Order: sequence, then C-alpha cells, then structure tokens
Amino acid sequence: MELTKTTRAIFNAMNEGIMIIDQACRVVFANQVYLDFIGESEQEVMGRELGSIRPSARLPEVVQSGQKLVHMARSEDSASGNPVYFVNMYPIVEDGQIKGGISVVIFLDDAYDVKKALEKHEEYLQSVMDRINEVQGQTDGFDSVVAVSSPSVAAKELAQRIAATDATVLLESESGTGKEVYAKAIHNASSRRGETFLAINCASLSSALLESELFGYVGGAFTGAEKKGKMGVFEAARGGTLFLDEISEIDLEFQAKLLRALQEHCIRPVGGLAEIPVDVRVICACNADLQEYVAKGRFRKDLYYRLNTFTIHIPPLRERKEDIPHLADFFLREFSEKLKRPISLSEDAMVCMQNHSWPGNVRELRNILEFGAYLSENGIITPSMLPGEMTRSSHAGQGRPAEGKGAIREGMIGDEACSRDDASEIKEESLMKRVRRFERQEIRRTLEIYGSDLDGKKRAAKALGISLASLYNKLKET
Repeated sequence: MELTKTTRAIFNAMNEGIMIIDQACRVVFANQVYLDFIGESEQEVMGRELGSIRPSARLPEVVQSGQKLVHMARSEDSASGNPVYFVNMYPIVEDGQIKGGISVVIFLDDAYDVKKALEKHEEYLQSVMDRINEVQGQTDGFDSVVAVSSPSVAAKELAQRIAATDATVLLESESGTGKEVYAKAIHNASSRRGETFLAINCASLSSALLESELFGYVGGAFTGAEKKGKMGVFEAARGGTLFLDEISEIDLEFQAKLLRALQEHCIRPVGGLAEIPVDVRVICACNADLQEYVAKGRFRKDLYYRLNTFTIHIPPLRERKEDIPHLADFFLREFSEKLKRPISLSEDAMVCMQNHSWPGNVRELRNILEFGAYLSENGIITPSMLPGEMTRSSHAGQGRPAEGKGAIREGMIGDEACSRDDASEIKEESLMKRVRRFERQEIRRTLEIYGSDLDGKKRAAKALGISLASLYNKLKET
C-alpha cells in the first residue's frame, strides 16, 4: 500500500494523529502528530507490526473483521503525561478487498473535566425534574379531581384503582371534561410518579410530524432534520408516563406503528434501522366514539382492543351538576390567590350556573369564572358578569326572572336597571370594551391607594405591572 506525496502532506497537516497499516497489520504511515503521541520516530515504526508497537491496539481487529470502531475513549498511563483521547478506526477497502486500516486519534486534554461537568449538569437537571415532579404531586394528584356526584365519584374511584397498575388507560369523554387532569392524577398516584409526565395532542400534528415527535428521528432522515437527529417523546418519557390526547385522530398507517410500540415496548426512529426499547406507561384520551370509528374503518380494531383494557368514562358537567359548586370553589380559590384578593360567587350567579347546559364542560366553567374574577370590582361575581346565554338559559329554567333584591332582570348591569332598548345595546357590548372598562376601573382603584400625583401614578403602574405610558393610555381609552 503506497500513499502519494499529496496524501502524506494532507495527513501531516492535520491536528489528529493518523496511522495506517496494511493487510498484514504492518505500519505503512504515521503522521508527525501520531509519532509524537507514541514517542517514536518514523524510522522506528515503519514496516513494523502494530502489535509490537502498541500491544493494546484494536486496529488489527478492524482489518480482520472489516467493521469500523468509532468513538473509542482511551487514556494512557497518567504518569506518561499523555492526554486522554478518542480513536476512530476504519477498514481500507479497495475493489471489494480489505487492504488495510486507518486509525484517527482525536485528543481531548480536558475530557475528564468535560465528563465531570456533564455529570454535574445531569445531576442538576435531575434535581430540577425531581422538584417538578414533587410540585406536580402536590397540585396534580387526585385531590385536583373534584368529584361529589355519583357518576364522577365512580369515575374517580376507578381511576384510583387503575393508577396502582402499569396498564394502558383509555379516557373517554367530551372535550373540556378534564382528561389531562385525570391523566396527571393517575401518573402521580402510580409507581412512576417520580419520573416524567409528557402530553401530546395527536390532532395538532400531521401523521409525519406525529411519528417524528413520538419516535424521534436519526440525522438526515428528511429535509430540515437536525444533523444529530432528535429524541422522541416515547424515549424522553422513559420510566414515566406519556399522555396521548385525541388518539382517535391519528391515521390508520400510524395506528399500526403505535400498536407495535405498545405491544413490543420498543420504537424505531424515523430513518433509523435499530429499535430502541422504551419503558413508558401510555394513557390515551379521545372525545369521539371509538367503537363507531372502528365500525366505519377509521380506527384499527386491534389497536382499539389494545387500548380498551381499562376505559374510564368521565361524565360531562351537565350530568354531574352537584359538582358545580365545588368546582367553582376550587377555581375561585385559585383566582383569589392569583389576584391577591378574595373572589366569590353570588347566589344568583350560582343559580345561573346550575341551570346552564355546559357544552364546554369544566373548561367552559373555568373560563367563565376567570373572566368574572377579573371583571368584579368588589370580588363578587354576579349574573351581570356572566355570558348572556347563561342568564337567558337560567330564566328559561325558572320560567320567569326572580323578583326582589338581586333579581336578574333583562338588561341589568350591577345594581342599575336599564330599559329594554338600553339592554340590547349593553348585551352587544364587545368583549374588548368590557375588558377596557375593567382595566380603567382597576387603574382608578389602584390610584386611590397610591394617589393621583406623578409619584402615585408611577407606583400604581409598577403595582399593576405596566409602564407609566400604558397607564395614561388606558385612562384615555373610551
């Protein structure tokens, strides 16, 4: 094996150590960096068998097997003063025949320091993850699942029993019932509570993106892919729980791949050949009728039976109205803490909520209470702060509006009654105008505390978390 003068010059210009042997494992070339590394001269090594120079060398294995060895971390005796290094070894193949091998030595003087730094960083990340899971355990356990009515109590008790197992769970319910709350509660009540909980909405991603998101991909798997590849959430959630929401919306082709991942407990990244074992509990959720999807050919029967081992039906809010006062209390305590002032619900407002049909379920309830909490000046949410369709449905449920103090009359805002013509105008007031009106009220209330002079306005703006210019602009808005 002969090297041209140009090839030798290229190798000698490199910072890496280069050494080449022939088919008989004799040294045919070593650049100056490699010679300095082993402490030998060119005359001393040329033509010699590599094993006589470096008894622990593995390049002869590469020549014999034809298989490369890369990222081999090595370290000489520290007394010699030689650095830590990595070695990549490749067979040299010509016309289908192995003619020799080449070794590339990459030096890394501070490799041990880098390793220690990485270990320290991993310990820090683990401590952060432990803290996150600890907080999740405090706030996202079954204490967060409000259940008073018989249907919701039954669902909660079933979830608590299933949480103790490691089985796949299917949560069936309408949108907005709190499926992710249940999923987190199951995770935090399981033996995996100290590990990661990850959630993915399957309906928000195309099939190709969903596969790469769940299974990851190798470098260069597709246009735009990161060179180093990317870990999928199945692997990222190892040891923990993966929550797949809207499972009914994935296409049939990917359903087959998901079924295999659930059965074999391994995944294959996009563009990869090797399979990766994964230890993860899967909780799925959907708001569609999967049996109907199976009958129509939109969902695989075998995947449905794989998911249907433990199914929990979370009842819609209209079927568990006994829970509404308790849910309202749960959310109002959250908003009171957030706004740093007590927030409550008037009796009339509670009547409106009890008579509402709740098409948006618990999510709708929370959003309505949050808006009312921001809109309320004295901390009491009244019917006037609720959506118009809610007060109308309350009237329909009662037959006629209640009389006396606190009555819900058409067009009433706060304690001021309006004519029917004025009422229609008020009902059509945009949400943006209501928000602006609320902002001005909050600014004026804060100015009463700090004063209306320049210094008071500066302090009020700081307390409200806005700039002084924003404060002036909001006061000018009509």
